[in-house]
Amino acid sequence: MKNLGRKLFYSLPPALRFSARRLLYLPLDTLELLAGKKDRMTPPKGMIYTGSGDFKKMGEMQLGYFKEFCQLKEDSTVLDIGSGIGRTAIPLTKFLTEQGHYEGFDVVKRGIDWCQKNITSKYPNFQFQYIPLNNDLYRKDGTNPDQFIFPYPDSSFNLAVVNSVFTHMVADEVENYFNEMARVLKPGGIIYATFFLYEEKTGHFPDGFDFPFDYGHYRLMDDEVKSANVAFEKGYLQKELVEENGFQIRHIFLGSWRGLPKEDCKEFQDIVILEKTSAKQN
Repeated sequence: MKNLGRKLFYSLPPALRFSARRLLYLPLDTLELLAGKKDRMTPPKGMIYTGSGDFKKMGEMQLGYFKEFCQLKEDSTVLDIGSGIGRTAIPLTKFLTEQGHYEGFDVVKRGIDWCQKNITSKYPNFQFQYIPLNNDLYRKDGTNPDQFIFPYPDSSFNLAVVNSVFTHMVADEVENYFNEMARVLKPGGIIYATFFLYEEKTGHFPDGFDFPFDYGHYRLMDDEVKSANVAFEKGYLQKELVEENGFQIRHIFLGSWRGLPKEDCKEFQDIVILEKTSAKQN
């Protein structure tokens, strides 16, 4: 049943997926507004197009991981790749001082517009950019992600956050993003990224979360919407993405998507934390 609902959702054009969610949550969002429960720093549920669970709690939990595992400091510079509608940025506004800095970019303009209006207007050291990249989950035109150059100088950031982004990109796009992260991160910089990872010979996935379309070192859930959900082979992550770009794996926390008990997992997706330890290999 879960697979059927997901299939129906992905069969809609990108613009209609946003409209369907907005319509679904319109009664609840209206009730919260009328009851005075609307928090300016939390978007309406119908506008939230990334992630699941409690929006505020998930963001605050993520901030805790940044502080515990990613060496985040109050004056850190943070790059949020796929910044969505502010789930990562909002709790950071309470942690980063004016000496810290945040940059986020996303392919969905409505998310960037909301963040600029509600976050940047109050915290000018938090900046957001709309980047029209081609992604068949969110849009049907734009720059190809495998050619995209991040609009930031070399060695600019202490932390790059890539939450639920590589689960919606294919291999050549992810390889380009790793190349760009190696460029814009400072020496010793950290990547916090989430994936669906599988071992090389794995042919079994949990019920309701299968990746039947095999492309070698990555697999797709839906061959018609390639960016819907993408799983990567763990050995490919280690060699082609991590080692060749001068990173080392510091932590891997397996996610509950595998069928593991939720109370034993930090996130639904697998969390991979990397440190930039050397220059990119030629």
